[in-house]
Amino acid sequence: MKVDELRVLEADELGVRLRTARRELYELRFKHAVGQLENSSQISKVRHDIARIMTVLRERDFGIAPTEVVAVGEPAPQAEAVEEAPKPKRGRRAKKEEEESE
Repeated sequence: MKVDELRVLEADELGVRLRTARRELYELRFKHAVGQLENSSQISKVRHDIARIMTVLRERDFGIAPTEVVAVGEPAPQAEAVEEAPKPKRGRRAKKEEEESE
């Protein structure tokens, strides 16, 4: 399951998927404890799926929109130029120049 697939789903559908993934994790842990689970890597895959679903839900709570994906060959959107204040100089030479200018 990819994050892009989850982002297009509605909140109720995400809730259903979260519940089913948690139930699946419960069953996998139970099988692992009993010794019936052949592939234990399934547990970590389901845990990652749960984390992805919860991440998408939290992004929506905070109103965070995913960044735009730019296709190869297309120009990237230009960010507005923001002027930054010059960084203060450091070291002995900078202190000496400051003292002389005062």
